[in-house]
Amino acid sequence: MTNIGYRIYSKINRPSRELVEGFAGIPVANIADNMNRLACIDAKIRPMNKAPLLGTAFTIKTRPGNNLLLHKALDMAQPGDVIVVAAQGGIENAITGELMITWAKERGIAGLIIDGAIRDVDAVSKMDIPVYAAGITPKGPYKDACGEINVPVSCGGIVINPGDILVGDADSVVVIDPKDAEELLVKAKEVVAKEAVFIKEIRAGKWDRTWVDKMLRDTGCEFID
Repeated sequence: MTNIGYRIYSKINRPSRELVEGFAGIPVANIADNMNRLACIDAKIRPMNKAPLLGTAFTIKTRPGNNLLLHKALDMAQPGDVIVVAAQGGIENAITGELMITWAKERGIAGLIIDGAIRDVDAVSKMDIPVYAAGITPKGPYKDACGEINVPVSCGGIVINPGDILVGDADSVVVIDPKDAEELLVKAKEVVAKEAVFIKEIRAGKWDRTWVDKMLRDTGCEFID
């Protein structure tokens, strides 16, 4: 008999590190533009420091303010994993803080995304392990006997599956299905190259702006003297 809502799955199908590392340094916006702007987590889950995020999802589903399974995940996750805690966006109690995040760093965890609150934000802001959270509070967590590890979760309005590729910067976090990653990586690199050309044109005062009036006319905008 299974215990629904209190289960731990140990196996994840992770993409190759080479594929994951291919997204290093590519802005989240450039990746998201090639996914029809539907793959970024909600902006309410914001970066708590300036460390860029890149890794594979190791997921937790739990109640707001409950971190018992996060403690277990910190010992289970592999180097390069990003621990995603889907805590229903509750910010009354912190899910984690300086001690647990320091332990995550020591274990090679690639980052944490908390759809809930954290504490010790002054210390976390100086760390070089990326942390994203929906809120901040000094109130500590509970350790209720509930939750699931390595199941599909809803985090910031996006479904994240164990093993998904996660890329984060100061803008947000984008969620990539590994089966789409190779094609997406090619397209994202093309956007980066194209935008580099635009930047050169802008700085030289030669950016072509004729498309603006053309689009306005083509969509029926009335021009009045």
